[in-house]
Amino acid sequence: MKLAAAARFCALSGALLLGACAELQLQLPAEEPQFELAGRIAVRYRDQASNANIAWRHGESADEVLITSALGQGVARIVRSGGTVSLFAADGKEHRAADAETLTEQVLGFRLPLDGLADWVRGRAGRTPGTELRDASGRLAELRQSGWTIQFQEWSQDGRLPIRLKLLYPGLELRLAISEWK
Repeated sequence: MKLAAAARFCALSGALLLGACAELQLQLPAEEPQFELAGRIAVRYRDQASNANIAWRHGESADEVLITSALGQGVARIVRSGGTVSLFAADGKEHRAADAETLTEQVLGFRLPLDGLADWVRGRAGRTPGTELRDASGRLAELRQSGWTIQFQEWSQDGRLPIRLKLLYPGLELRLAISEWK
């Protein structure tokens, strides 16, 4: 099982580095998004690491995440609609699961906590119980929730939204640098 996950991670890393994947397009959910963001994501799984661009539109009942290589080539498109999550790989294959964490771990080799992340990127705890540490300004500095440790490393100039987060899960580190909010 661990060897298969490492192989998937290597495949993703290769795709990110080579940029040889087919172009994927970000499409709007049918509803008005609650937020849109763009930035960079860095993934470290054991002794392997890779980087990608990320664009995300989040709505109450739908999400769409586009992960592209540094050269702008599509790596994956993740769509949550209702109770189903689909991942469209650059090779045209569609994969489905009940949640994004399971799906991304199976296909990409790492977990993307889409449910919690929608709250975390807005600087707040999600719906499940957690432990919070706050800075002198009262903003979240660190949050432990759903097996994840989220470190809020930098906030926007107005202090309302985080722009750099580090997410830790056993054996996995995700770094998110948000460059654009809508």
